[in-house]
Amino acid sequence: MTDASLQKIAATYGTPTFVFDTDALQTRVRAIQAIWGKEIDLCYSIKANPFLLPAMMQVTARLEVCSPGELSLCESLHAADARVIYSGVNKTPVDIARAVADGVGTCTAESLLQLRYLQDAARKAAKRLPVLLRLNAGSQFGMSKEDLFTALAHRRETPDLEFIGIHYFVGTQRKKLVNQQKELAMLRELYAEIEHTFGLRLPELEYGPGLAVPYFDGDDFADTLSPAKDLAQALHEVSSWVHLTVEMGRFYTAECGYYLTTAMDCKDHGGQHYCIVDGGMNHLNYLGQIMGMKRPHLRHFAARAASVQDWTLCGSLCTTNDVLVRSMPLAGLCPGDLLVFENTGAYSVTEGLGLFEPRPAAGHSVAERHAAPGTQRNADLSHQYTRCVR
Repeated sequence: MTDASLQKIAATYGTPTFVFDTDALQTRVRAIQAIWGKEIDLCYSIKANPFLLPAMMQVTARLEVCSPGELSLCESLHAADARVIYSGVNKTPVDIARAVADGVGTCTAESLLQLRYLQDAARKAAKRLPVLLRLNAGSQFGMSKEDLFTALAHRRETPDLEFIGIHYFVGTQRKKLVNQQKELAMLRELYAEIEHTFGLRLPELEYGPGLAVPYFDGDDFADTLSPAKDLAQALHEVSSWVHLTVEMGRFYTAECGYYLTTAMDCKDHGGQHYCIVDGGMNHLNYLGQIMGMKRPHLRHFAARAASVQDWTLCGSLCTTNDVLVRSMPLAGLCPGDLLVFENTGAYSVTEGLGLFEPRPAAGHSVAERHAAPGTQRNADLSHQYTRCVR
């Protein structure tokens, strides 16, 4: 977004506030689709930023939902349908019954217990329910290969479930793509083993590569789509033997977000310059930020020329943890200046400590569409961040 647009939004809505550029977001998603080809489905994991769901519904084939609250968002937008992959480690019978009643397209099974819940819900609804078996990748998610094979060996006990494939996700911000390539080769062998052992050819694979995005000084911002390009050949090979859905959140959305905050007080303690802003760590959260030791990309709007000094940028909370950046070189920082943190489109708005010393000014979620500015739409996505300008 342009400097003028950000300043206008700050003047109109005040700070602190989040801004999401949905035009830029959709352009990025379409670019990823072009790199990987139409034969690969894109899936948006809405936990990355539920406020972007209306925009993402237009450019992705699938939506991954991991909680009853996220399902409610889909229901409110009339999207709780065949596009939804209903996932999550704690799916209760009530949650599953609701998702099945909504008509979600697929459910994942994280355990043998969840399989029983899924079977009961499908039977009661008189529906045949497509299921992805989630394979454990070394964390609390998914089931072991042994449990997965047990499910397949006893699939007559779940006659209302249709096992259509595997769901596999390791983690986020994974920079060494050789690991993803090894995982895809492992999954190819697993599918072949399942076909040989059970005579079952699974047609689907949902894969989360966890591609990394740059956030801090020293990261490479030259081509933020390069991980998608580098992994394209491996994904194309996978799509030749299975229908592939690639699930991501951060890699889609990080770049489209901005966090606007105002310098409220500036002071010096023994040569250390401190600036208190009206936002804080209860809103702003970069993965890997490490107590403000790393410098994210930041725009400083000031109408004066001055020498550069190192500033420690702190939020308004009464805790020594509320440090956004420990050392940021800025010229002539003064109270009233607007500071804009970039690349805040993923997670930050949802992972902040909203109930810690809450401040009523923690105001607006603003989505600016350059094609149609000025019209207002209220999105009932949260009691705390509700205003969207489209």
